[in-house]
Amino acid sequence: MRKRHLALGAMLVAGAMLLAGCSTSGGSSSDTVNKNVDGAGKTLTLWHFESETSAMGIAWDQAIKTFEKETGAKVKFEAKSFEQIRSTASQVLNSNAAPDILEYNKGNATAGLLSSQGLLSNIDKAVDAYGWDKKLAPSLQTTAKYDDKGIMGSGSWFGVPNYGEYVEAYYNKDMFAKYGIEVPTTQDELVTAMQKFTDAGVTPLAESAAEYPLGQLWYQLALTKADRAFVDDYQLYKGKVDFSGPELSYATATIKDWVDKGYISKDVTGAKAEDAGTSFISGQYPIFFSGSWWYNRFNTEVKSFDWGTFLYPGAKMSPGSAGNMWVVPEKAQNKDLAYKFIDITMRPEIQALIGNNGGVPVAADSADITDPKSKELIDNFNTLTGADGIAFYPDWPTPTFYDQLNAGLQELINGTKSAKDVNKELGDEYQSGVDDIVNQ
Repeated sequence: MRKRHLALGAMLVAGAMLLAGCSTSGGSSSDTVNKNVDGAGKTLTLWHFESETSAMGIAWDQAIKTFEKETGAKVKFEAKSFEQIRSTASQVLNSNAAPDILEYNKGNATAGLLSSQGLLSNIDKAVDAYGWDKKLAPSLQTTAKYDDKGIMGSGSWFGVPNYGEYVEAYYNKDMFAKYGIEVPTTQDELVTAMQKFTDAGVTPLAESAAEYPLGQLWYQLALTKADRAFVDDYQLYKGKVDFSGPELSYATATIKDWVDKGYISKDVTGAKAEDAGTSFISGQYPIFFSGSWWYNRFNTEVKSFDWGTFLYPGAKMSPGSAGNMWVVPEKAQNKDLAYKFIDITMRPEIQALIGNNGGVPVAADSADITDPKSKELIDNFNTLTGADGIAFYPDWPTPTFYDQLNAGLQELINGTKSAKDVNKELGDEYQSGVDDIVNQ
């Protein structure tokens, strides 16, 4: 997941340049969708990049079997790497070698770019026919819709996600019990818990400022003061973002305060995400705030203590998004079969397979999830989506903001810039990047 978020940022520059030269509109939606398509004698060509042992790989393998049984069609599955699809999509999807359906990355520089070039099918009619919009929370629909410039959040549907991801707190239950600390349910309780750990000589937060974890915490702190309008302004360019306003100034000042109080080590300026994650695995820190993609890693590698998860206390929104999407190329030969396959992956039994194998389904029945930790993971996600609480990621708005945010937080921690100066610099860099995109 980390690499996919970084790929989005790294590709936005090239994407914006290509968008500027495009005159093609998005693919046209079919007039009718045949939900009872006869697949006898037909072959659906399908690409995805999930491993066969991953939650999605396991679930989609079963979906293929169900699809073949119900439609009479055969599936020609071609495993591709994420990089293979990313680097060749524009060329392949504009040729007769295009598959009928593939997993593709969401965002302006990826699915948005291809939709603006007319390489992806507009699937509005299929969404209406199958009711996928009824199964996806509004915040999960954002990365499935693109306008004629390829900017997410409005316009037509060009993909359907069937899994999700989000950021939450992982905590060491044994350390919490040792120091008599309860799981916090409010921000004040979290601060009190961290102070108790600090008083006992334990640094509470496993962190990394060289890579994404600290930036996600920074954004989460801003979200405790934010509403959906702020997120829309920040992520979708619907209005000006004031970096001296109550949301972002609070986030930066709080990070500085927590460093000064010892809740975050000053040594994290050079630490990477892997360092933070493995330090939590080793039992060195009681709390690690990061993404659901760590779940399987912790479930497999944490051997010396019991652990659990909780949403950031008191927050109504958290960083996160829908996962990558099923998209149907405009040149696909079997679009109705592709739509049928997408619908099968949205069924409760396939969603349950995702959930019981460590993934985060978007339309599962919680009663179908049998593993306790998986149920906790999914229930937290459902709590967020039910409250329209998915707020995307702090680095998404511009191609360079990931590196700029990390650099700014490093300067904040090592004391070379004040919180006010960091906010001023980040605000200038953010606005410059947004202007480059919207004024193309």
